[in-house]
Amino acid sequence: MRLITPASRSATFLAAISILYALMTAARAFGAERWVGTWEAAPAWSDRETSFANQTLREVVHTSIGGELVRVRFTNVFGDVPLTIAHATVALRSTAANAASVPFDVTFGGARSVTVPPHAQTLSDAIGMQVPAAGDLLVSIYLSGDVHDPTYHPLALQTNYIAPGDRASNVDGTAFTGEYRAWYLISGVDVAGTDASGAVVALGDSITDGAHSRPDENGRWPDVLARRLLQLPAARRLGVLNAGISGNRVLLDGRAFGINALARFDRDVIAQSGVKDVIVLLGINDIQQAPHQDNPRAIEAGLRQLAVQAHEHGLRIFGCTILPYGGWREYSPAGEAARESVNGFIRSGAVFDGVFDFDRLLRDPSDPHRMRPDYDGGDHLHPSPAGLEVMGSAIDLSKLQ
Repeated sequence: MRLITPASRSATFLAAISILYALMTAARAFGAERWVGTWEAAPAWSDRETSFANQTLREVVHTSIGGELVRVRFTNVFGDVPLTIAHATVALRSTAANAASVPFDVTFGGARSVTVPPHAQTLSDAIGMQVPAAGDLLVSIYLSGDVHDPTYHPLALQTNYIAPGDRASNVDGTAFTGEYRAWYLISGVDVAGTDASGAVVALGDSITDGAHSRPDENGRWPDVLARRLLQLPAARRLGVLNAGISGNRVLLDGRAFGINALARFDRDVIAQSGVKDVIVLLGINDIQQAPHQDNPRAIEAGLRQLAVQAHEHGLRIFGCTILPYGGWREYSPAGEAARESVNGFIRSGAVFDGVFDFDRLLRDPSDPHRMRPDYDGGDHLHPSPAGLEVMGSAIDLSKLQ
């Protein structure tokens, strides 16, 4: 028989505390190394009407989740020549629209500047700073040389700023007298040291991109979803990454509308940090854009392939039904028949891990080929701010990982 003495009892207790402390330290270290996406702007094309030279861009990024470390993804995926970033910083947005708190220098393997090869993306080093959830970061990019045809995301619905010279470390923002509404040269922001369990990617077109939402108000339906997820216990929260590109299709490329969803799926979904779930709202542009795709089987085959690829990488994928578009200038009976067929395919449950039925949610009960007037943004294709709010509020959070 082994006697339990006060000394042995104390030693056992101390050993248990030591093990617990080691486990807690390891958990913190794991969290610090585990990157999760907090923001995304899917690269759409190169802006061949714009060039920069000896200028600093200051772009606003609205986070979904927060963390203790941050890194930025810079993109040159549609550039045909190397892109040199001479100096970049990241900072919390201050009270003025373009003013920063103390900016942190962005480095690349310890170096202050980086050259991104054509058709490539580059991740920065980790930066130690407290990143708030649902907060604004300012990413400032100084371009010392001539940059032509920069890769960009056209429909930012966010006022960004430009100044002459190297103003990346500028705090008060007074040098940034120019404004524009696009995101140039940045495609993502990740955080580490976060309690969030992962991220969900919203893959879509202009409806996901936020067309007809109010500029600078973060009223896209994925923004609404992000705010709702923040109300959950920490371990249930997810970063929300908006991979919507206006005009995007499942099957065909389009000038300034991005390459087709199948072609960009690896870059804009699979490669995103910490992604667990995918929500897909696509198909209306295949139907309504010329050349019109009136064969629903072709669209359904493309959506099925997205699901196959998501499952191959261990992701769950949810399909959203295509919204009604009666009254839009490209509406046709053949297109409507294709839309209804694709929606039946999505609702069948044969391909996706779940369905969010935006069609039933937004359609006019008295005329189901059209959106309800209060949810119609006015052109009969894009939802109004109220419609986008309803969409983001309708996602069943219990289905997300």
